[in-house]
Order: sequence, then structure tokens, then C-alpha cells
Amino acid sequence: MQKRARTSRKRTFTSWASVAIVAASIAGPASGQEEASVPAWLQERLVERVMHRRDNGEMMQLVRPIADRAADGVVGVICGGRPVSLGTVVAKSSLMGGAAVATSDAYVITKRSELSNDPIRVRLRDGRMFPARVAAVRRRSDLALLVIERDNTGTLPMLLPVTLTSSVPVVGSFLISPDRTNRVIGLGVMGAGPRRVEHRGMLGVQLNPNASTAGAQVEQILPNSSASEAGLESGDRIIAINGQMQTNKDAVMSTLRRMFPGEIVQLTIVRDGDTKELSAKMREASIVTESENDARVNGARNIRLSGFEEVLQHDTVLNPDQCGGPLLNSDGQVIGINIARAGRVVSYALPSSLVSVEVSSMIAEAGGK
Repeated sequence: MQKRARTSRKRTFTSWASVAIVAASIAGPASGQEEASVPAWLQERLVERVMHRRDNGEMMQLVRPIADRAADGVVGVICGGRPVSLGTVVAKSSLMGGAAVATSDAYVITKRSELSNDPIRVRLRDGRMFPARVAAVRRRSDLALLVIERDNTGTLPMLLPVTLTSSVPVVGSFLISPDRTNRVIGLGVMGAGPRRVEHRGMLGVQLNPNASTAGAQVEQILPNSSASEAGLESGDRIIAINGQMQTNKDAVMSTLRRMFPGEIVQLTIVRDGDTKELSAKMREASIVTESENDARVNGARNIRLSGFEEVLQHDTVLNPDQCGGPLLNSDGQVIGINIARAGRVVSYALPSSLVSVEVSSMIAEAGGK
């Protein structure tokens, strides 16, 4: 009887919690009648649970002035008509901020692998949109440098480059991620010091180890892989990758291992005596091989989660399109650029010391003064 009573109470709590949460999310503050319909013990438990969340409303309001330090230094990046990332405004001297400058002297860095060949636009803090183009990229750090161009009225926006700070917070420090309006989108904790993350790109094929012909013969294709999406079939023989002839299985594997997740590979294959060209996008090995339950737990992640020379790991819950923006310490200093949402409680940021070097070389490559 006691066990049955506990089970009944648990079901009642779950039911009331579902009703309360749905009502709060749809209708906003409850009316007096609705409040009276929710048991007092449940109200107290729900309030207590929200109050003890790290990202509760009061905490977000408390850190909002810190996020304001990045004012006019964050933009939204639109590609193919949809938001794909945030962007951080930088200047030639990446360790210098200062007064607002026109975009002829300011640039935007963002996450390279989320961009496509579609037209790119940036959305400013005030909602205005400006066209932009990719001026330089860095495969090793997954960064792209954008140059903002004049809109249809001939106007260039005035933007405020952020100041990159090379200091590294200690493990356990609070970290703040703002969006283009300086709203706090995440309050996280530094989980690990700077470290390397090896890249784990996967095409999704198993090659025949005994094939004696030139290239590599496909023996098996993993489901939900880029190879499957590209239309590769068992028995296909890969003879070239990105126009480079492949002599055997080892050459194919070596070439594919150098490709980062998110990159497009052009495959030349032989099928039933005919030569065909196929395009495939490399995917993260961890995503291709994970179980359905793991995928649900981890949630949406970026196209590229690995292959970084150095990252700061933190547990901020970011959406994939919220990467590319600055990561601030509790003093409001920009200590990194969020570069990947890698798992349920794992996000990566490139440290400012690495970003500043990349920014300087990209701006020089783009012809910046």
C-alpha cells in the first residue's frame, strides 16, 4: 500500500508539474484561480527548482552589465536566409578595442563550417542587415573573416571591435556568452584548461582490405553517414579525391583523415565500369556512430566539433547557431570565441591568444591596412 501511494504521488507530481510548466510557458503568469489549482507543495518545489538554477532570471540580470561590455561587438550571421552563427567584430590589432570604426577598418570573425556559398548577411544590434563576404578562412581553427559591405543605400555601419584578452581563467570560473543584443545566452563554468582536440572526420565507408585494383573498393557503408547521403554503394571503387589520384586503400584513408568535419570532398568513383563524380560532406565520427538515445541526450550540435589546436572547455548550453560570438570572464574581458557546441555539457571556445594570431594573419591576407 505504501509503495502504491508513493507511485500515485509521483504520478500526481509529474502530472501537476507538466500542467504547471505548460501553463507557465504558454499563458505567462498564472491567474489567481490557476494558482489556487496548483498544490502549495508543488508551487514551492517548482519555485525552489528555478531559483537554484544557475541561469535563473535574477542571475541573468546580475551578469547583464558584464555582457554589455561587448556592446556593438557582436553580430548575427545569416547564410542562405537563416541564422547560422554569431560573429565577433575585430580590428587589425586584435588585442586592441577602442572607439567605434567603420567596417572598412573593422572585420567580423565567425565559425567557418556553418557557412555555405549562399549570400551572407550580418544583423546588427539594432536589427539592420548588411551584406558581407568571406575574405579569408583558417581550416585549422574553423574561423572565417567577413568583410561587411555597403547596404542598398550606400551606408557602412559603425561597429565597436572587441578587445581580446590573452589571460586564461582558472577551472571553475564563471564564463558569460552574449548575443548580438547583449542578452546573456549562457552562463557557464570553465571545465578544463587549454587543450588540443583531435579532429575526427568520417566519410562512413569500410574499405575492402584485399582489393588489388587501383584506388579503394567500398565494402560497406555506414547508415546515416555522408557516404550514404552522397549515394556511394558497396562495390564502388574510389580512384580520386578532390582531383587527386588515389593508388590504394591506404592512400584513400590517409587523404580522408586529413579532411575536417564539414568539408566537402569530391569523389571520383568507378561503378560497373563507368566513372562517376560524387560530392560528400565529411561528418563527425562521434555523431555518425552514436546511438539514438545519445543523440537525444546531446541535442543539436555543430557540423564541426573537433580538430582544434587549442580550446577552452566549458559547460555553457549553446545552440549551434550561437557559436562564433565572444566568451567573457567575470570581469567582462573577451577571453575566447565560442567555436563548437560539442555535447550536452560540453562547449569549446578558441582562446584569445590563438584568435589574435589568426585575426592578424587573416586581415593581412584580406589586404587590411
